[in-house]
Amino acid sequence: MACSASACQSNCYKTQQEEEEAVKDNNNTNSFAANISSSNNNSNSGLCLKCKANQPISSNSDGGDDARFCIDCFRGNLFGKFRFAVTSNAMIAPTDNVLVAFSGGPSSRVALQFVHEMHSKAQKNFDACRDRSLPVFGVGVAFVDESSVYSVPSNETDKVIGDVRLIVENLAPPSKELYIVPVESVYSSDSGDGRERLKKLLDAVGDATGREDLLLHLRMLALQKVASQNGYNRLLLGSCVSKIACHVISATVKGQGYSLPADVQYVDARWEIPVVLPLRDCLAKELTMLCRLDGLKTVELIRSPCTGINGLVSSFVTLLQEENPSRECTIMRTAGKLIPFHFNKIEEIDDSNVLLATRRRQKRYNLKPNESFSSESFCFICNSPLSRSDLLSLKNLESHKTSSVCCSSCQFQILPQDPSSVNELYTLLPEQLFARAKHENLDHYSALR
Repeated sequence: MACSASACQSNCYKTQQEEEEAVKDNNNTNSFAANISSSNNNSNSGLCLKCKANQPISSNSDGGDDARFCIDCFRGNLFGKFRFAVTSNAMIAPTDNVLVAFSGGPSSRVALQFVHEMHSKAQKNFDACRDRSLPVFGVGVAFVDESSVYSVPSNETDKVIGDVRLIVENLAPPSKELYIVPVESVYSSDSGDGRERLKKLLDAVGDATGREDLLLHLRMLALQKVASQNGYNRLLLGSCVSKIACHVISATVKGQGYSLPADVQYVDARWEIPVVLPLRDCLAKELTMLCRLDGLKTVELIRSPCTGINGLVSSFVTLLQEENPSRECTIMRTAGKLIPFHFNKIEEIDDSNVLLATRRRQKRYNLKPNESFSSESFCFICNSPLSRSDLLSLKNLESHKTSSVCCSSCQFQILPQDPSSVNELYTLLPEQLFARAKHENLDHYSALR
């Protein structure tokens, strides 16, 4: 006999027939609930997650934004990430002059397009304002020509430069100045002599990874030089999550863990012209898809594939991303938890021309003094901050002052082991690096004393 109490939920004295009926009723209830949930999911499936009106771009199930958003919402989401990074970190103020480093790839192409849209909107607001009291920030574009390094035929180089000029010229007004910067321009002498010195400098580096890293540092020097000479106070790069994730792994492998936090922040003000990364939260896949959807023309550069550590890490991260589409974001979020340095921020703005909301955002998101590391010593080649162990190692290198100002990565991958070869390599360095080496030597030895 079963319990006669109607509110009793126990299984006391239930017969086998009653138990079977209870299980059947429970299954019917669960099936009905599942059908309701399935019908609700079907009613919302195949629609944009944001506007719930249009179809998503693709039907892939890899969790990317293209499978969740329609074209308009996808583009708005990317531009929202860009704008939030710019406004939260005070990357661009109305009185600034911004130089966009354009390599021709999808990342820098999207960065150029987004900066152009902000510039056009600021110009329209300026034209519509009666008193025109709020200035409009200036925009320039710089393309680094590395044809002298990779021995590219002149006709292909001319075609690439012509495509770059066409892309910049086709941007709607206001017009933007384009600078074609040969990488050998880091030398103050004529271009012919600079090209020969650059080739000898790269040939003097025996390690493949060291040559790639040295060329990357020289590219940054060329951009810094053209920005400084033409009155720009911001250098905007198109580095995205995918590129930064590769840098995180490669820097860790090379022993650059101490200086890694300086390279993965939104702002890097250790340079004469502060460097900003507004696409730091965007994936390369998303930027490539936006170029395809909006018809943004890109330029394919002819470069030798990476053969050292950088190439291996790039292949490794690509494989991880294919297995799990969130790997790059995971690497980026992990690196973002590292404590940044004191120069990873823009100095707080005290200018009436800057909107009050922008100044408030900057105070909110800017680093506090106790939340950052302070480093006054930098590697003269890559400009990485030097750790305490790097400074203490100077005691063992007092007889070789030329190598005492390097980080461990540059010391083992770029500088030769033979002291005579080191002195020969120093004669091939650009004047800016050689002057920085002398200056850092004096600072480091005074710090040791």
